[in-house]
Amino acid sequence: MPDALRRMDINPLLKRIYANRKVERPEQIDYAFEHLLGFDGLKGIDAAASIVADAIEAQRKILIVGDYDADGATSTAVVVRALHSFGFDNVDYLVPNRFEYGYGLTPQIVELAATRKPDVLITVDNGISSIDGVRAAKQYNMQVVITDHHLPARQLPQADAIVNPNQQGCDFASKAIAGVGVAFYLMLAVRAELRKRNWFAGRCEPNMAALLDLVALGTVADVVPLDQNNRILVEFGLRRIRGGQSCEGIRALFDVAGKNISQCSSSDLGFFIAPRLNAAGRLDDMSAGIECLISDSAHTAIVIAAELNELNQQRKQIEQGMLQQALDSFEHLLEAFGDGSDQQAIKPGLCLFDAQWHQGVIGLLAARIKERFHRPVIAFADAGDGELKGSARSIPGLHIRDTLDAVATKHPGLITKFGGHAMAAGLSLRQEHYDDFRLAFELEVAASLSEDELREVLESDGAVPPDEMRIETAEILKAAGPWGQHFPEPVFDDDFEILSWKIVGEKHLKMQLRQPGGAPVDAIAFNTLVEDLPATGNVRAVYRMDVNAFRNRRSLQLIVAYISEPSL
Repeated sequence: MPDALRRMDINPLLKRIYANRKVERPEQIDYAFEHLLGFDGLKGIDAAASIVADAIEAQRKILIVGDYDADGATSTAVVVRALHSFGFDNVDYLVPNRFEYGYGLTPQIVELAATRKPDVLITVDNGISSIDGVRAAKQYNMQVVITDHHLPARQLPQADAIVNPNQQGCDFASKAIAGVGVAFYLMLAVRAELRKRNWFAGRCEPNMAALLDLVALGTVADVVPLDQNNRILVEFGLRRIRGGQSCEGIRALFDVAGKNISQCSSSDLGFFIAPRLNAAGRLDDMSAGIECLISDSAHTAIVIAAELNELNQQRKQIEQGMLQQALDSFEHLLEAFGDGSDQQAIKPGLCLFDAQWHQGVIGLLAARIKERFHRPVIAFADAGDGELKGSARSIPGLHIRDTLDAVATKHPGLITKFGGHAMAAGLSLRQEHYDDFRLAFELEVAASLSEDELREVLESDGAVPPDEMRIETAEILKAAGPWGQHFPEPVFDDDFEILSWKIVGEKHLKMQLRQPGGAPVDAIAFNTLVEDLPATGNVRAVYRMDVNAFRNRRSLQLIVAYISEPSL
C-alpha cells in the first residue's frame, strides 16, 4: 500500500479497497470541482462553440440530433436545457427511431431534419462515422457540429467542427468520457464564448452545475470507465440528486422506481433509473424519455415516467422470453457447465439469431448470454428487407469494435456497417451473410483470446473482518464511490455457515449467514435456487455489502454473487 494512502485517516478496509484500484495519492479520490479537466483540452471545441454562439446571437435555428439510448437522451437534454438557460429558445431536437432509421446521422435522418429547416445541426453521442449524413446536410446548407465519444474510423465526416476526445490529435486526458460529458463540455465552452461577447449583460448567467444530474445519469448508464474526471462528474451529479436539486424527470423516475432519491448511488442510476429511460428507445421512441428529462413540470414528468416504467415492464417480459429461448438453444453449453466439463470446449465467440427477436432488446440478450458463458456474444434480429442488426457485448481482453474492424478488413462486404467501443458494439449485415460472418467472427475471437482469458475470474477485495461486518461499514463503502466501470464497487469473499434459507420471489435465495466468530447477517442471492447450494451447511460466498431499507428500518444485507464449497 502506498505511504500516502496508508497515512490517510479513513477506514482501514477502505484503504485496502482503494489500493486494489491503484489509488496512490489522496488527489485521486478528491472529487473537488477544481480538479475537473477544462474544456480547452478538447480539439475542435473552440470552433464548435463559435458556431453555436453565432447561431444564438443571430437567432438561427439549432437542431440537435441525438441517439436512442440513455447517453443520447441525457446528451440531448443537456444541450436543450443549456441553450434555454442561455436565453435561447430557437432549438429543437430529433432522435432517430431505431426501427425506422437505425443509428446516427444518416442521409435519411437529414431528410427528416430538413423539414424543420435548421441552420445549425448538432449531433450528440453520434456522428463521428456519419460521412454520408454530413454530406447530405451540407447539401441543405446546414452547418454541422459533431459531438461524440465513439471511436472514429479512418475517414472523418466533413463537418464544420468535430468534438470527440478520441479523434486523432486530441490531447484531452479523459478518453473515457461519455457522450453526455462531451455535450456538457461543449455547453461550458459556449457559455464562455457568450461571456466574451457580453451576451449575459442584463441576463442571468447560468450555473452549469445544474446539468450535472443529467451528466451523472448518462455517464453511468453508458457504462464508460469511471476515470477520475468521470468520477468527479458523477459525484457532483449524485450530490445534486441527493440534495433535491435534480430535474423533475430524474425525480419522477426515482419515484416510479420506488427508490429513495436522498440515498441514491451510482448503482441506483445504473440498475433502476437508466433501464426505465432506455426502455423508451428499446421498444418505442426515445422522444418520451427526452421529454421527461427536459420538462420543468412535475406533473408532466411523473406522467411520462409512469409510461416509461410500463415500457420497462414490457421490456423485461420480452427479454425473459428471448433469454429462455436462447438458453434452450444452448442446452449443450449448459450441460457442459453443469457436469464440470472443460469450459474451453465452448466456442470462444457466440453468435445468436432468431427472426422473432426484438431489435431493441438484443443488446440486453447479448449481455445476459455473455454473463452466463463468459464469451463475447453478438445477438442478431431481423431488421427487414433481408438485413440483420446485431448487438455485441465483449469480455475483458477482447476489443469488440476492433474485432469487427478486423473481420470487415479480412472479408470486405461481409459487414454492411459497424461501430462502438471496446466492450459493446453494433453492426448490420445481409441475412445471407450470417453464416459466413459467424464463422469469421469465431475465428477472429479464437485468434485474439487466450485460454486464460476465456476462463471467468471473479475479482475480490478479500475478506471482511468480523468486526467490520456491520451496517456502518456498508454505508462508508457506499459513500466512498462513485463506483462503476474500471473503478468497481467493492466485492468480498468469505467462508460462512448457513443458519437458514428460503426461496423468495420464486427464484431468489434469501439466507442468514455467519462468519466464523461473527454475528448472523442477512444475505440474498438473486436468480439462485437451493439446488445451487453446496451439500454442506458451510459455503464460500462472493458478495457485496449493501444497506437494506424496509419499513423505515435500515440493516446490513449481503448481495451474494457466487456460492461454492468452503475453502479448505
